[in-house]
Formats: sequence, C-alpha cells, structure tokens
Amino acid sequence: MEDRIRELERQLGRKTLEAEILKEALELLARAAHPLKDGSR
Repeated sequence: MEDRIRELERQLGRKTLEAEILKEALELLARAAHPLKDGSR
C-alpha cells in the first residue's frame, strides 16, 4: 500500500509540473498574440 501511495504521489507531482508548464506556455502565447495588452506602450 505504501508503494502505491508513493507512486501516486510521484505521478501527481509530474502532472502538477506539466500543468504549470502548460499554463506558462499559454500565457506566453497569449502575450505574443496580443503584445499591446501588457501596457508596455
């Protein structure tokens, strides 16, 4: 049972990291698509 919990925690950590990377990528794409929205002008 402890091995299964450890494996699930490892998988959760990996999925959390993937979600953070995807969120950051989407933010970069949104900024690239709308460069004037960030108020830099």
